[in-house]
Amino acid sequence: MASQTKLNKAYDIFAFHSLNTATHNGDLPSANRKRDWGQIVKWTVYSLLLINFGYYLIEEIYISSHTLRQGGTFLQWTEAFATSIDELGWFGLLYMFELETYSLSDKILGKKSVVWSIHGLRLLCYALLAHTVLARVTSVQDFEVVTQATEVTNLCQVADKEISFGENYRYILVDQKNCTELSQDETFYYLDPSVITDTDGHTLERKLLWVDLNDVVMWLLVVWAIELAVWLQNRDIAGGRLMLVTHAAKIFYAVLFMHAGYWAWNGHWVYTWDQTLWIVGFWAIERNLSEWREEIRVG
Repeated sequence: MASQTKLNKAYDIFAFHSLNTATHNGDLPSANRKRDWGQIVKWTVYSLLLINFGYYLIEEIYISSHTLRQGGTFLQWTEAFATSIDELGWFGLLYMFELETYSLSDKILGKKSVVWSIHGLRLLCYALLAHTVLARVTSVQDFEVVTQATEVTNLCQVADKEISFGENYRYILVDQKNCTELSQDETFYYLDPSVITDTDGHTLERKLLWVDLNDVVMWLLVVWAIELAVWLQNRDIAGGRLMLVTHAAKIFYAVLFMHAGYWAWNGHWVYTWDQTLWIVGFWAIERNLSEWREEIRVG
């Protein structure tokens, strides 16, 4: 979730595992289960995502030190940390799906307190994701009303005035030494009161913001498809038109990979890496669901 999105994060313990299968048939811990390399890969991915969360938090602290140098509203501050908040929400959802599709037995999931706890925490995660959507929409709207700084025709005019030059989500404080190197354009735009960019930076900013918004929407479609699959399988339904819809939704993964490629093209390799990890993480949930469906068919 790079900007994304997209994506959220606590995974240290799970108290219950099934003894005989990968999902819901047993009631005892699976300490004696044969080592499952798929699980090792899955938990490695989850751990790497935690590291990515730390990176995004540090990055957003750095960016906000430029974009909000002159202060801002509560919404502007939460918007500045939208990716970190988004990652927390996605980690929470991943954790809840992991519990429901793999780690907890039918006996545990049959308890109303457990079910309501899972659904309540999931609702909280969706609230965090709703904030991300709001932040991305707000960013796009704010950008679309950006107008040309007609009074600035040379970047050196804003040197040593606590103004940063921003391009491709990178920011440098403008001074007399670097102003001519940063841009020789004659057309500039104020992205924020303390951030200015040139024509190329303005064009790229629009593309990145729209990709970020599109990425959030694609991830929501993916997770809603998983929600539908879990809802069906909790009712012992492993086929039918609705289940076919959940399979068709996997096409959204292709769009997410395209976003990853676009970020790589623009030099945002961490965004690409993070997007790929999140896709693998949710594929792990899809794997859990596939094993669960097989159990339902076997009966």
